[in-house]
Amino acid sequence: MSTTQKHSKTTVLDNVRIFDSKRKGIVENGVIVVERNRIKDLGVRGYVEIPYGDNVEIIDCKGMVALPGLIDAHLHITGFRSGDTVKEPLITPLGVFFARGVKDLEALINSGFTTVVDAGGVIALHLKMAVDEGTVVGPRIVAAGYPLSQTFGHGDVHYLPIEYVDVRTTKLLKPLTSLICDGVDECRKAARYTLREGADFIKVMATGGVLSERDRPEHRQFTLEELKAIVDEARAVGKFVHAHAQGKEGIINAIKAGVKVIAHAIYIDEEVSELAIDNDVVIVPTLSIVHKLMEIGREVGIPEWGLRKSEEVYDAHIANVRKAKKLGVKIATGTDFIGGPFRHGENALELKLFVEKLGMDPTEALISATKVAAEATGLKDVGELSPGKTADIILINGNPLMDINVMLNPNNIALVMKNGGIVKHLIKS
Repeated sequence: MSTTQKHSKTTVLDNVRIFDSKRKGIVENGVIVVERNRIKDLGVRGYVEIPYGDNVEIIDCKGMVALPGLIDAHLHITGFRSGDTVKEPLITPLGVFFARGVKDLEALINSGFTTVVDAGGVIALHLKMAVDEGTVVGPRIVAAGYPLSQTFGHGDVHYLPIEYVDVRTTKLLKPLTSLICDGVDECRKAARYTLREGADFIKVMATGGVLSERDRPEHRQFTLEELKAIVDEARAVGKFVHAHAQGKEGIINAIKAGVKVIAHAIYIDEEVSELAIDNDVVIVPTLSIVHKLMEIGREVGIPEWGLRKSEEVYDAHIANVRKAKKLGVKIATGTDFIGGPFRHGENALELKLFVEKLGMDPTEALISATKVAAEATGLKDVGELSPGKTADIILINGNPLMDINVMLNPNNIALVMKNGGIVKHLIKS
């Protein structure tokens, strides 16, 4: 992973209500002590030693609720501003997409997201370096870079000549450019290529999808042997694989191959759920994108094939993930938002859908957006408020354990601390 900025001062968050994910409740009259970029101590006031001095800032949090920074475990920083993913990349210079991506990162951090997983694309692969060095303000980015797709796969843009699709051959570099590979040897080489470009993990298209023209969600893509080769290359350098997998056969192959994160999981069932549990796999169902496709897809220019397939899968997707949740599958928040009409900054919609569609209570949804989502990042020191963890902390004006809807308004996010540094502060003294 890239280096991160560290902060030398000590910050004390006083008069705060602390969300405790282990006990699934609130610690009242709390104090959190942050030293440099770590949580040094936290708990009930009177039991936590509060430091004083010129290098200490004490913030009266006025009884607000402190949560770990939110995590979107599957999105794309693309700079798109329309739903027309066919025309917009052809007529918009790549530099414009980067500039828009900077604004999308600002929207994410201001809405309480301190870590995001970019599940494929060139924009975040480069912007993560600018974020880490402090040039750009935004969440920590865990980036896949160029996703791997077979020929006639979900990442193969079927309406373009094949030489325009693969990043190694194209002269038309786009925000969502892929690597096309077929057979075990090509898959190994493509995996090594995306790692060479700086990927934090490998994204692979294990099935067809909703927004690809000529395949379908239930179509298996890549063989088990090909997926095993990709996972092996990731494992060799201490990284993991995150799979776009919607149909049952593709999900099973991905899990058997050693994939640790399954995105979408439209046709997950009891057999697949048991396999996911046995292999400690995290499912990121991305309910938000299909919800928005159904809501505004036609008016913002989504191609007809995407709209039709969205309508076909919507109810089954919710029902299947709801059953998987009841069976005990780990489920993390991820929106699959790309910007534009699928707006970054509105990513807390996924928490609302977890409550309304999956039957979670607000506490479960918050844990899915923090502790469980952290597992899908490959990072071990984010996602919880506890001593020694990275100081990613947000303060909420309202009680999300009683009403998850307070998370949807960025104005309710009164303070955002990322890696020990305050990047948003709306608390009046």
